[in-house]
Amino acid sequence: MAGGWTRDGAIQDQIDDTISDEVMHARSKLPSGESAEFCVECGDAIPARRRLAIAGVKTCIACQSERDGQPGASAFNRRGSKDSQLR
Repeated sequence: MAGGWTRDGAIQDQIDDTISDEVMHARSKLPSGESAEFCVECGDAIPARRRLAIAGVKTCIACQSERDGQPGASAFNRRGSKDSQLR
């Protein structure tokens, strides 16, 4: 696809870099280290199977489900128009 003064494939490279950055950002948010025995939010015990399955887990299933339900803001502009990037 011709992009004016850009080289062929530059748009795909930008898409690939955006996806790669988002994957690295998501991986950086994964828990690591030793798992907690009790939930840091409600104080309930975290099941041993959950602690073994997820390294560094700090919340029980109920609290994590509530957290996952909350929308998060993305730092990337997914709109296609250049005007949206100027805002």
